[in-house]
Order: sequence, then C-alpha cells, then structure tokens
Amino acid sequence: MRIGVIMGGISSEREVSVQTGTEMINQLDRSQYEVIPILIEKRTDFLTQVQQAGIDFALLALHGQFGEDGTVQGALETLGIPYTGSGVLASSLCMNKHMTKMLLKTAGVQTPMGLYWQGIDDYDPQAVVQLGYPVIVKPNSGGSSIGIQLVKEEKELLPAVQKACSMSEAILIEPHLKGAEITCPILDGELLPIIGIRSMHSEWFDYHAKYEAGGAEEKVISLPPTIEQRVREAALASYRLLHCKVYARVDIILYQDEPIVLEVNTLPGMTANSLLPKSAAAAGIPYTQLLDRLIALSLHERMKEWGAFKE
Repeated sequence: MRIGVIMGGISSEREVSVQTGTEMINQLDRSQYEVIPILIEKRTDFLTQVQQAGIDFALLALHGQFGEDGTVQGALETLGIPYTGSGVLASSLCMNKHMTKMLLKTAGVQTPMGLYWQGIDDYDPQAVVQLGYPVIVKPNSGGSSIGIQLVKEEKELLPAVQKACSMSEAILIEPHLKGAEITCPILDGELLPIIGIRSMHSEWFDYHAKYEAGGAEEKVISLPPTIEQRVREAALASYRLLHCKVYARVDIILYQDEPIVLEVNTLPGMTANSLLPKSAAAAGIPYTQLLDRLIALSLHERMKEWGAFKE
C-alpha cells in the first residue's frame, strides 16, 4: 500500500506538523507500506501534489488551518483517497473552539465559558473586568497553544487581543481556571491511559511547555475512582457528541475535582514527545503498532462512510 504522509501546510502549526510527519515516516513499517512524504507548501498545490504522488491512503500529519479543519479531508474525499482520523464534520466543528463549546454546553458537558469576539472591533475591556482577571486570550481556531496568552491585568489585554486577532478571525477570552491539567487520548472510542501534565517553567501548559525539552512533566496518572469516572464520561461524551472517529485527544482541567473540557483535538500531535503516543505506549501499543491501527481503523471508517453514501 502506498501511504502518503501529508505534512507541513500553511498554518501556524507547520513546524509541529513537520515533526509529526517526520516521526511517522521513521516509524512506519516498510514491510507493509511504501512511504511517500508529501510536504505541503501552498494551499493551491495540494491537489496536484497528492494526485502526482499516486497514493492509496493519506496519513495526515497536518495541524491547524487547512489540515485539521475539514478542508483537506473534503479534498481527499473528492479524490477518493481514504485518510486518517475524523471526517469533515468533526474536523470542522473541533477546529472552531466557540462552536465546540456551544455544543458541549448544550449537552451538559462542562467547559469554560467567557467572551467570544469576532475581531478587534468587539474590543471591550469592561466586559473582561466583569469576567474577572486573570483570563486566557486565545484564537478561536488553531492549536499547540500558539497565540494563547495569560492576561493578569488590563494593561496586558490589548496586546494579547491584537496578537490573537492576527492569527484568527475570532477570539475567545475565558477565565483562567487553576487546577490539574490532564489529557485523555481516545482510540477507536476507548479511553487510553490518562496523562497528567505539569508545566515546569510556565504558569500553564503553553507552547514552550509542550515542545521544549524539560518544559513539562507528562506522565500517566491514577485518579480517585469517582473523579476518573467523571473524567471518562466527559471525554467520551465530547468525542461522541462532536462525531470524532478513529482517534482524538480531549484536553481537560480538573477544577475543584470537576472535569472541565478545554478542547478536542482531532489530529493530535504525533511527535516523539507527544501525549497520545505516550499514552498508547502505556497501554502496550508501541508507536509503529499505533500507526498500523490508525491506518486499519481509518480505512474501515472511510469505507463504511463512503459505502453508506453510495447506497
């Protein structure tokens, strides 16, 4: 099978995507697959690059806009090329943090609620005062904590808003909840071992904590049974509600022992240091075997979806 590892792209997460793609290429079993690296530089080149590669299956290493938002998934469906992970709908929903929160709230899943501004014209510092400092300012789309800032007082607000607005058409401003940060990787609808996260040099799990060596302590943890059950229910409810398929990672903060869902990642990082591979390894699934499962599960999911569509 000719596997195209699609990486790079045009989003702010391009660097992380290349790291993910490189790790996938190194770990794929060459006895099963012919591996074709596909490095995306421009949106307009995507279809041509994929068609010229002549691949049978797309292993997506993309993150952020034009990769995790359903655009690439839709293009691949048009070409009839199966791909890893969630479909167009889930990808689009989860990339839009505001829409994700609205759906979670409607379903009774706890998630931070704050302000939603559709650009700098909505700037209203008094509304943030009413929300209460400190706050987290974040782009409505994107990931890897890029563009997300902790704002402790009003004088820091405008620069943070301007930066977030430069990266996304809309932004979110949420209360900064203090609590244990955890992440819940899900594979084929089953929760993998929960990982606890502690930033070593930052007040929260920012980009540097995520990707710099020694930036964070990340390890499988055991929670008290009642809390673990609530975490499990919140993570799986989010996964199902947003129509995620094959795999995802649900980020949660334990605030006063209650799980608060921060976001759902449909194409979580798969670098050597990423959280999902660490969790899978703790469940006895080494990286190469994890890739095999993602490919097999995704092929089954695409055939099921496309077969139903044809009928």
